[in-house]
Amino acid sequence: MKITFLGTNGWYSTPTGDTPCILIDATDQYVILDAGNGIYKLEEFIKEDKPIALFISHFHIDHTSGLHTLVKFNFKQGIDVYVGAGRTKDFMTLVNPPFTIGYEKKPENILQQKTEIRLHELPEEKAVNLPYKVEAIKLHHGYIDHGYKFELEGKTIAYTGDCGFTDQAKKLAKGADLLICECSNKKTEQPDIWGHLDPFQAGGLAKESGVKQLILTHFGAHLFTTLEDREWAEREAKKIFPATISAIDGMEFIL
Repeated sequence: MKITFLGTNGWYSTPTGDTPCILIDATDQYVILDAGNGIYKLEEFIKEDKPIALFISHFHIDHTSGLHTLVKFNFKQGIDVYVGAGRTKDFMTLVNPPFTIGYEKKPENILQQKTEIRLHELPEEKAVNLPYKVEAIKLHHGYIDHGYKFELEGKTIAYTGDCGFTDQAKKLAKGADLLICECSNKKTEQPDIWGHLDPFQAGGLAKESGVKQLILTHFGAHLFTTLEDREWAEREAKKIFPATISAIDGMEFIL
């Protein structure tokens, strides 16, 4: 199973990376995590006729700015889009006029979506078989975030989206073979009103949750202005949890 990081910045794109998008290429399916600017690269990597699923953690623009590019794709198998409980209205707002061209085939939409988009809402904290198992867990972040926990090919992958260091985050990460974790801050102010992590907290989350591998991503673009800053974050997290890697755009990881 290959995991490719198409966008690894938080907030906005810079020369260090695009905003969040991750592609999991499993034997029988493609799984996409978030729809930041990095999603435009999908056509470079989706070459097989396998089901495609996109999971959106929350609706801040850095995680959804790529939704307007869905119209350029021509995947004959379509894309199943999954959102957390209560977020259907948010998706429908962003992907219809006046914000985008509209993903449904309606006469009033100026262009027609070439790839069929099928929207699904996941229940709170209840594992669902898609046929692989996935669970959406509500996390601490401004205006609600849902992390996702997947069981694919006998491996467990946890993805935080944006989150704070909470019991819910520990529940998401518990026992994961791989935790893909945001690292927006260099040092999180306390109390954490907003809900973001720094490398010390991310390392602590992985250690306390019994994770096997930690990958840091979603680096705050205003703080991590160089790739050397990401190397610093990796070194600091490794002091707490040695099996840590900092992601960069284009990085591939085999699980």
